[in-house]
Amino acid sequence: MTSALSSLAEAIDVARGILPDGRDIASLAPAELIALNEQIGRGKRLAESVQALVASEIQRQSRPELGPDSLAKIQGFRNPTQFIAATMGTTTGDAARLVKVGEATTPRILLSGDKAPARHPHVGQGLSDGRIGAQAASAIIAMLDRVSIRAGAEKVDEAEKLLVDQAAGLPLDALSKLILRAEAWLDPDGVEPREADLAAETALTIRRDRSGMIIVTGKFDPVSGAPVVTALEGMVTAKLRAQRDAENARVAPSPDSPATPLLDETTDAERRTIPQMQADAFVSICEHVLGCDEKNLPLNGVTVVVRMDLETLREGIGTAEIDGIDAPISASAARKLASSASVIPVVLGGDSEILDWGRERRLYSKSQKLALGERDGGCTGCGLPPQFTKVHHIRWWARDAGPTDLDNGVLLCESCHHRIHDNGWDVQVSGTGRKAKVWLIPPAYVDPARTPRLGGRARYDFAAV
Repeated sequence: MTSALSSLAEAIDVARGILPDGRDIASLAPAELIALNEQIGRGKRLAESVQALVASEIQRQSRPELGPDSLAKIQGFRNPTQFIAATMGTTTGDAARLVKVGEATTPRILLSGDKAPARHPHVGQGLSDGRIGAQAASAIIAMLDRVSIRAGAEKVDEAEKLLVDQAAGLPLDALSKLILRAEAWLDPDGVEPREADLAAETALTIRRDRSGMIIVTGKFDPVSGAPVVTALEGMVTAKLRAQRDAENARVAPSPDSPATPLLDETTDAERRTIPQMQADAFVSICEHVLGCDEKNLPLNGVTVVVRMDLETLREGIGTAEIDGIDAPISASAARKLASSASVIPVVLGGDSEILDWGRERRLYSKSQKLALGERDGGCTGCGLPPQFTKVHHIRWWARDAGPTDLDNGVLLCESCHHRIHDNGWDVQVSGTGRKAKVWLIPPAYVDPARTPRLGGRARYDFAAV
């Protein structure tokens, strides 16, 4: 704890140096604001590390066998979680999670009085270093404890270290995806039973409220939900792209066309939110099924992609992934999906080389984008699923005469594309095949050392898979 407290004090001192008393935060330069944000984040994580240690000690000194001498009861609380929640201003659920994190990451005191190693030393080290916070630690610990007996100590230790290393700097929703992949790697035999449980929960309800609105609520397991997500997101992406093209045409008319007002003349009906667009897409699909004249829905070229290795395809052993779906699926579910005409199965060899893609190989065809999706996993910058990305040249087509080859392509969403092209970032690829790593190199004004930052699948997927 002494180390964590010292690091916390250091982070606070650095933050106070950036924003001393009396200085207006609006006066900070961008570099100062970024540095302040980093120190505040680190300080928060270090404070949570200390909180977890304190919470576990309060729990130890409030254990039931102490009776009226329990620390919590002496302070007027029924149990330690209520005591911790009241003093730290959290919920009892958050307090209980802090206790579990503290108990799992500190040396254990045996009945003999001797100390035993912590159950999760890598998580404990990540906490005390300020690389991860209590919520990330709790999520990792909960999964590891869930599969520890079936996976064995050696694999659990390896997964714990990998998860802590990759969790640093990731938002919790991205970490959740890593944890799902890690659980499938640790306990592949448990994926299919969990699928059965999820399939049993799959349901869609339709009701009408008093105003006449029809309310549709659905829960889908990963296998049945994959085509739903792919179709709806593909149609929404196509709509957004069409809107952007229309806006660009209004703002930048051709020299031969009459002047166009720069005011946005889009009606409120056209300015639909993403949930509204998803509802529109759902309605369009249902109309099509009922026999509307439209034969080709605007799915923007998206396809359900199921990814598996050769052994999974042949033997039915292991797990597979679906683009855009976080949870891995069982081998039997993958083989079932791979037999569908609307699904593309991607089969990978032992070294993750792509064994079967189809024949189109030029001008960043659909096959090339699928191949790059195997390497990048989605947007190289932020991890968005492949259907929200486009292939962009690393060495620019116009400026650098870059070829339209796979080794010169990278998947980027629109936002990350502008960041790379407009703000002076560079992209480098190391290695070949699916295990190649993509590095984003910031400009000197962001990082004077221009330290490469890992992106793509290697950043957002569980490293052991």
